[in-house]
Amino acid sequence: MTEPNLPVIAVADGAFATMEQLSATYSDRATLRTGPIGTPLEIAGTTAGATALIVTLHPLRASHIAALAPSVEVIVRAGVGLDSIDVSAARERGIRVVYQPNYATNEVADQAAALALAAWRRISQSDAGVRADGWTSAAELGVVRAMQESTLGVIGTGRIGRSLISRLAPFFGRVVVFDAHRDPSLKDVEWANSAADVFRAAHLLSLHVPYTPDTHHLVDADALASMPEGAIVVNVSRGGLIDEIALSDALRAGRIAGAGLDVFETEPLPADSPLRDAPNILLTPHLAWYSVSSGERLANWCILDAVSYSVDGSLPHGAMAWQ
Repeated sequence: MTEPNLPVIAVADGAFATMEQLSATYSDRATLRTGPIGTPLEIAGTTAGATALIVTLHPLRASHIAALAPSVEVIVRAGVGLDSIDVSAARERGIRVVYQPNYATNEVADQAAALALAAWRRISQSDAGVRADGWTSAAELGVVRAMQESTLGVIGTGRIGRSLISRLAPFFGRVVVFDAHRDPSLKDVEWANSAADVFRAAHLLSLHVPYTPDTHHLVDADALASMPEGAIVVNVSRGGLIDEIALSDALRAGRIAGAGLDVFETEPLPADSPLRDAPNILLTPHLAWYSVSSGERLANWCILDAVSYSVDGSLPHGAMAWQ
């Protein structure tokens, strides 16, 4: 039974694995209610009387936003990207949208670095060769460049991009970066004037920008063709940044030597995706954010933000998508 003075926080089904524990932990501060939000009818029922809705990658289109109960004041996105939410529709209804840009900065940067190093050193091919034949040769692996003689290219120098640079810069002889908002406090890098300049320079390219209409297929066939032959591409941001067909073609042609992807245009990755049988590619299932600590951190931060905003309009952890 709902306590009369406690805010009701709706949590989309499947958002958090430990809902029973979370409900008990916050029982003195809020009533947590889980439910489906796949259709407008479901979202209306799940959010009835709730002041906040917490979602992960659940799509919230205009029809979902319109069906939210009148009591809903804020949508809390358990994650960083906002491309799954129609923020404009929420704004038109006066519903705030909160996201968590800081909860897994280190984990995501670690994943990008791990994919980059494994792809560069052809770890999966080496492993497969030893498992299949007991051994493999350098000639069978193909060309592996010396990192200290190569260029790291990073597009997007926000929290995760900077963290990735701090991890990989010691390996590389040169670091070239681009961001629409140049930050002079970022030292020991070369600032490019455009993403195209980074493409032309980068032997290893890592993407750390949000997915927007302007960044859709930022890495397309032309971008890949302009990169140094044998380059590596890493993406832990959003799948739509890369034209997956163009990348698959470039890998098959040997023009691009390898790739490491944690995100895809369609998730889960479809059975007919050309990435599945492209050579020299590492695929991980959108889990760059994951560690035991980050999962707990994300759940707690989202609930605390939902409760605090419902009570006094404050946000202990998250950020507003619009003010």
